Amino acid sequence: MKKSIFTLTLALLLGAAPAALAEKQAPPPAATPKAFTVPATKDFTLPNGLAVTLVPFGAIPKVSIELSVRAGNADEAEGEQWLADLVGKLLLEGTTTKTAEEIARGAAQMGGSISTSVGLDFTTIQGEALSDFAPDIVRLLADVAQNPKLPASEVPRLTGDLVRNVAQRKAEPSDIADVKLYELLYPGHPYGRPLPAEATLKSHTADKARAFYERLFGAKRAHLYVAGLFDLPRTEAAIREAFANMRPLETRPQTPPKAKTARAITLIDRPGSVQSVVAIASPAIDPSHPDAIALEVANTILGGYFGSRITSNIREQKGYTYSPRSSITDLQKTSFWEQYAEITTNVTGPAIKEIFAEIDRLQAEPPTKAELSGVKSYVIGTFTLKLSSRSGLINQLRRVDRHGLPREYLSTYVDRVLALKPEDVQRVTKQYIEDDKATIVIVGDRKQIEKQIEPFGKIQ
Repeated sequence: MKKSIFTLTLALLLGAAPAALAEKQAPPPAATPKAFTVPATKDFTLPNGLAVTLVPFGAIPKVSIELSVRAGNADEAEGEQWLADLVGKLLLEGTTTKTAEEIARGAAQMGGSISTSVGLDFTTIQGEALSDFAPDIVRLLADVAQNPKLPASEVPRLTGDLVRNVAQRKAEPSDIADVKLYELLYPGHPYGRPLPAEATLKSHTADKARAFYERLFGAKRAHLYVAGLFDLPRTEAAIREAFANMRPLETRPQTPPKAKTARAITLIDRPGSVQSVVAIASPAIDPSHPDAIALEVANTILGGYFGSRITSNIREQKGYTYSPRSSITDLQKTSFWEQYAEITTNVTGPAIKEIFAEIDRLQAEPPTKAELSGVKSYVIGTFTLKLSSRSGLINQLRRVDRHGLPREYLSTYVDRVLALKPEDVQRVTKQYIEDDKATIVIVGDRKQIEKQIEPFGKIQ
């Protein structure tokens, strides 16, 4: 009896399986993203010209603070490459009243830390602490920013670290491609000389570091951001007192670099390589341009997330590469679009062909409403995620200020994404991702890939 019931049940289940599979439905479409409210800021400027933004935010009793100074690698003269990086490291090596150990211990006693980072256009000094110590971390960061000792005794050690960093990057195929790409896009501009020679690094001195600091670190060239839970009146008072004597320094108008590009291939031979590192780049637009958000969405469709067209094509369908990606890199008053992929050597040419085919397809016909709807949800979700932490919020506010965008840019971003139409995405792809003029850099085994890549441009 038991066996008969089991057999009958099994037969019914097997018979029903095809029908059940046929009735299986796709998941429901994503709901329209909810309205997003950007935390309110308090903005003011000190008499010396220092801009300040305070953002009460979050539920965790911590505060993040960042002083962003317009002093980076783009401000280095010929022969000064990475002098900004040396200055950034030296800032943490003590002030006129505190040793490096005292700075680190003082921040740790507040439940936080002090650090620095250097980029092409900015040097940032960051601090964080428990909320009760917000005024104290302000004062500590102000001391680091305004009274650095920049000790000569530490220069050999720090330049040695930089030399090792350069050596590592020169040995990494992805970095080799990245460096060459900048050199080709921005010849004659500091952006176009991303890696210094070892001799240049070893020629840096404390006096050079001091001169760089004195020339560029001033109140009118800086913006202070504070985000998190903190006593606003006490913190504001601490800022006004601690930064009151920061040197103003006059600002100079910056001339944005004009990218140079033409359809050509720079092939860097790496004999025996099992992969080809491919970087394809096209100059794009100022991030403050009205089409910038539409271009972000177009990039996402092409290669900006895991479900993108290029990723689906050359990773999921054909297995040519493991992790291709496209991105838009924002620079000062300019940007460039890039598709990057590490491709199995023997299919380098076919993969590049598919990349260009996907660009051409989006230029020729708009995405479907369903595809665009899904990408909009992804873009909006990523955007709101960036604003969900103290550091992320500061990063977005800094980006807005850096590119001269209005503060309402963040609060209207979601609505502007939702308003995009398929034809908008097609138009900006055609207008700004000029694949027929793309700069192509390939690091790989010349003997195996040269014939494969000949159809895509003159090989240099």
